[in-house]
Amino acid sequence: MRWALIFDVDGVVADTEALNARASVLMMKQLYHADVQPEEYREFVGTGDERYVEGVAEKHGVAIDTEAAVERRRQNFFELLGRAPLPAMPGVMALVQAARVCADVGLAIATSGNSDKQFPVIEGTGLHLDWFDAVITGEDVTRKKPDPQIYQVTAERLQVAPERCVVFEDAPAGVAAAKAAEMLCVAVTGSVDRDQLSDADLVVDSLAEVSLAKLRGMALSRR
Repeated sequence: MRWALIFDVDGVVADTEALNARASVLMMKQLYHADVQPEEYREFVGTGDERYVEGVAEKHGVAIDTEAAVERRRQNFFELLGRAPLPAMPGVMALVQAARVCADVGLAIATSGNSDKQFPVIEGTGLHLDWFDAVITGEDVTRKKPDPQIYQVTAERLQVAPERCVVFEDAPAGVAAAKAAEMLCVAVTGSVDRDQLSDADLVVDSLAEVSLAKLRGMALSRR
C-alpha cells in the first residue's frame, strides 16, 4: 500500500523563520518607516508570503503595497541568507534519503511560500527538488493554510489517499491545514510554543526523533 511524506519548508526543512521575521522588520522600516518586532510575525507563520506581511502591517494600521512588500522582504531575506547559509534541519536529510529507496513511499514538498524564495532555500540545504515526486508552492493554490487546499492538491499529485499521508509542520496554520485534509501531522517545535501545536498527531523537538518505520506504522495503521 502506497503512503507519503509531505514536508513544509520554513521551520521544517530549514530554520528560516528567524530570517523571515528579520527580513520583514527591515522591510517595514525601509518602505514604511514603521517599527515592528520580529515576534509579531509568529502568529502568521505558515499563512503565505502575502498574509505574512499584511498581518503585522494591519495591526499597526499601516497600509502597504503587498506586492512591493513581499518583493522587498524577499530581497532582504536573500541578503541575510547569503551571510549565513542554512543547513537542513536535523533528521530531514535522513528521512528523505531513507524514503527515496523505498518503492512504497511518495515524497513531496508543500509550502505556502512562493517558488522564487523557497526553491533556493530547499536546494541550499543539500536537498534536491528532483528527489521529490511533487513540489507544491503558494503559486499552485488559490487558498493558503490553514485551508487544506495545498495538501489536497499534493495528495492528488502523489496519487496517495489523504489518510496515508504524513505531513511535517511547524505552525498552527499548517497543522490545521493538514488535519482538515484528513492527514496525519507531525509538528516540530521551534517556530512557535509547543502548546500551539497540540492538534498535531505527534509533536517532536526534532525530526531526528522519528524513524521511517515509525511513520510507516502511523500511516498504514489508519482505517
